[in-house]
Amino acid sequence: METLELEDPVWGTIEIKRWTDLHFRNTADIPMEIILIQRKGIKLSIDAAKPVWLACLVEKMPALKEIWPIYQRRFAIEHWNKFTKQRLHWTVPKFSTPEQGERWSDLMPVLTWQLWLAREIVKDNPLPWQKTQEAGHLTPGRVAQSFIGLLAVIGTPAKNPKPRSNVSRLA
Repeated sequence: METLELEDPVWGTIEIKRWTDLHFRNTADIPMEIILIQRKGIKLSIDAAKPVWLACLVEKMPALKEIWPIYQRRFAIEHWNKFTKQRLHWTVPKFSTPEQGERWSDLMPVLTWQLWLAREIVKDNPLPWQKTQEAGHLTPGRVAQSFIGLLAVIGTPAKNPKPRSNVSRLA
């Protein structure tokens, strides 16, 4: 077991412990590491004092001092996952094959980049109960909400559909 205690300017004293060379019961050939991250302090709330347990199944584990900055970045990843599931409907489609699901998942970062790039050129289109946001500082959700206006301006590269030749017979 390794232990590291460090001082974070925002979170205070952080203690990180790591146990190595562990494995699940029937998978001795797959090594696993367990990490415990715990905030230390006298005036911590019950939630802030709760330990965080992590199981890591990676080929090359980072050094113990690098784990805390990596752990702090998880918020951005978790918020992105929540946004893509709720706003971009990542998990709604039911595909026939895993390959189709992987292709759909590959589109999520592309969609996110489109929203990020469009944030400067879309016009805020708030719903009646929403406050307006400053142009260029729109949230990804607000950009997605206003994206239809951009699509209307851009148009489509597709040709207009051709009318059927026997339309008069149907009338």
